[in-house]
Amino acid sequence: MKIAVLDYKGKDTGRKVDLSKDVYGIEPNNHSIYLDVKQYLANQRQGTHKAKERADIIGSTRKIKKQKGTGTARAGSIKSGVFRGGGRIFGPRPRNYSFKLNKNLKRLARKTALTLKANDKAITVLEDFDFETIKTKNFTSVLKALNLESKKSLFVFGASNNNVYLSSRNLKGSEVITYSELSTYKLLNADQLVLVESALEGIELNLSK
Repeated sequence: MKIAVLDYKGKDTGRKVDLSKDVYGIEPNNHSIYLDVKQYLANQRQGTHKAKERADIIGSTRKIKKQKGTGTARAGSIKSGVFRGGGRIFGPRPRNYSFKLNKNLKRLARKTALTLKANDKAITVLEDFDFETIKTKNFTSVLKALNLESKKSLFVFGASNNNVYLSSRNLKGSEVITYSELSTYKLLNADQLVLVESALEGIELNLSK
């Protein structure tokens, strides 16, 4: 699959790159995407939720009424969850939501996401660029040149680019990452995937193992 290489001003450089069919043209596997995105979102959860159960409540420990003869259910503690001010019954406790997926499945999910982007023609390839100064205006001009002002975009670089990253940080609809930070969730969350030339080799090397 050949795709034209643009410069950061949106102009065609006259060059084309060949995207590997083993990465951008596989048979999509939707279940792998479901599992990978589910794991990503689960890993974002802190799991620090906690409610006080009867053992955590501060209060009297005396038996509040006699066992028999009251005509009502027996009760042993005012801290019971059936009373106002008592502990919560089966309340949430701190827990870890993360779970394990094997590397081959995660690799398959990312290749599927890249294939879906390629099929939707939602991939743009840019030649390497940098900014002399850190200004949001610089990055906004790139988005305008690529007609991405009203779209969610994901820029993938071959190595960390501090000036471009800091220039884009104030913009909610755009994200700048390196190829090693690429995830299925980020791929699917973006309307347009912008691959910088230096990232292509790293992506194919990571996903063709």
